[in-house]
Amino acid sequence: MISYTTHGVCSHRINFDIVDGKLHNVQFIGGCPGNLLAIGKLVEGKDAKEVATLLAGNDCHGRGTSCADQLSKAILENL
Repeated sequence: MISYTTHGVCSHRINFDIVDGKLHNVQFIGGCPGNLLAIGKLVEGKDAKEVATLLAGNDCHGRGTSCADQLSKAILENL
């Protein structure tokens, strides 16, 4: 399992696996439970690089990042 400490968002950690280039078991710790559970379900089994590209730069309330953007950064650090 990969564990990534987030920066500038409500969630404080993202746990996930990358197996054969695919995302699995994405779990956000903290943050908005409904939305973040949905992100985990939507990206399950998807190509990690494609997900990182899709979510990169997503902004939350002018913070310059978001939980989705943080997932993108976490994926790219671990490919």
